[in-house]
Amino acid sequence: MRGRKPSTIVSGSSPVTDVPRPPSYMSRDAKAEWKRVAPILIVERKTLTEADLATLENYCIATGTMREAHRILTREGLVTAAGKKHPAHGILNNAQTIHRLCAGVLGLTPVDRSRPAMRDEGDDEEASAIFG
Repeated sequence: MRGRKPSTIVSGSSPVTDVPRPPSYMSRDAKAEWKRVAPILIVERKTLTEADLATLENYCIATGTMREAHRILTREGLVTAAGKKHPAHGILNNAQTIHRLCAGVLGLTPVDRSRPAMRDEGDDEEASAIFG
């Protein structure tokens, strides 16, 4: 593509304006992450849409799973009595992968925060009033 890329992307889904409660089935750790991150995405950045709620849910569940797997490894050790790697390693690794992917989609990493943000449709009117 030639020329300058647009600095913002128009979203096809309606933005979430109120922070919803975390789903009741989530673990304590997952709910805590929801309560920490959802206000940042919804109130401060205004980047979360209805379509993104499932990604936020997956991100928080992955966070809860990572923390639980880490607690298990801390309590039971990295190696089983049979001398094999503890099964919680695999769970931790899978949760970290999902966590990283969802964090990127939600713009929670430094690299992803530098990418274009969502804009309101009303921004076009404001821009045309300023720039003609």
